Amino acid sequence: MDDISLDALLGVLLLLIIFGAWFSAAETSMMAINRYRLSSLIRKGNKSAKLTSNLLSKIDKLLGSILFGNTLLNVAAAAVTNVIIMRLFGANELTLLLGTLGITFVLLVFSEIMPKILAASHPERIALPSSYLLAPLITLFHPVVSVATAIVRGLLRIAGIKVQTDQSKQKMTLEELRGLVLDAEQFMPRRHQKMLLNLVDLERITVNDVMVPRNQIEALDIDAEASELRQQIVTCHHTLLPVYDGTPSNIIGILHVKRVLALLDESTLDLAQLREILHEPYFIPSDTPLLKQLQQFQERHARLGLVVDEYGELLGLVTLENILEEIVGEFTTQSPSQSGKFLRQEDGSILLEGSSSLRELNRKLGLCLPLNGAKTLNGLILDHLEDMPEAGVSLKIEGYPIEIIQTQDRIVKVARIFPPQTEKQ
Repeated sequence: MDDISLDALLGVLLLLIIFGAWFSAAETSMMAINRYRLSSLIRKGNKSAKLTSNLLSKIDKLLGSILFGNTLLNVAAAAVTNVIIMRLFGANELTLLLGTLGITFVLLVFSEIMPKILAASHPERIALPSSYLLAPLITLFHPVVSVATAIVRGLLRIAGIKVQTDQSKQKMTLEELRGLVLDAEQFMPRRHQKMLLNLVDLERITVNDVMVPRNQIEALDIDAEASELRQQIVTCHHTLLPVYDGTPSNIIGILHVKRVLALLDESTLDLAQLREILHEPYFIPSDTPLLKQLQQFQERHARLGLVVDEYGELLGLVTLENILEEIVGEFTTQSPSQSGKFLRQEDGSILLEGSSSLRELNRKLGLCLPLNGAKTLNGLILDHLEDMPEAGVSLKIEGYPIEIIQTQDRIVKVARIFPPQTEKQ
């Protein structure tokens, strides 16, 4: 090195620091780049994104090559620094020590901290172009890196640690997906964000959570008088009606009101013809996820299903509208039997029917009642009381004061709830 000028050595040292900084930035940007953004760029045909994804699929080789190159440059920078110091000050131990400390500080600031901060702030801008340089370097460093990674894998295997080297196999969880939707608040209206969150939650919600309970089903008794059936069909509030024989749990078919209009024009309703136009009932297990049920409705071209438990007992019914309302909110007209469940009082409290669905209360009133147990307000109160309810009893559930107003047949018929803002007043 005696033939190399001092200016040339300083130039070499500067280049070593610059290349070391690039290796540090490339490492951080490759680890920090958004995988889902990368997948989007690949679908659009971005070549650098595809190359970056290929490099990330072999993360052990990628990191091994970057660390080998960075270490090699740092050692070379330290060696060149020692040569420069010896040229300027001679072989003095103190100056060599100070020079080593000085180059360590320079490498720390300009080859480690600063480039990594920049790469973490703008990973896509650095990772994509860097992939074109990293690809040939990985091939160049392969002999050394392969030996080093083999040793590392062996040690990790001995320690019983399983390592996933293909980062492309990482799958997003539902919680991560919810987090992405919540973080996208500035890109979409609040209502759209809420719809996406509801759509994500469909996999967790079952038909048992949103069904119309059996005692609220509007159904026809095929054994009733023809005049009574006619009157019930004319005044019904639904286009699809379950039809039972004897008991409400014995559903024999589903009647489409439009198909019975011709029979109503006759002086006497023909029950035999009424039976012929019934659709076969469609039964659904109570633990079916809503998303799966939505797909089944689509495949069967159906809009209504009867929910049964593991013993085949009828629990209620669920419609396509029930599922869609879980996504977009309430948009259909309810029958009188299902409306009027909420009555706001002058003091800010709300009178509620005990049969009100907890999910419906949370959605319409902005409450946060627990959904991991009981499905109705009556069930929630009974679970907390662990006793038969009595009128006049008050309790507090999840911070909401609740007063039982009326009971009937061992169930809560009417209750009063005090939202948080009411309690403050």
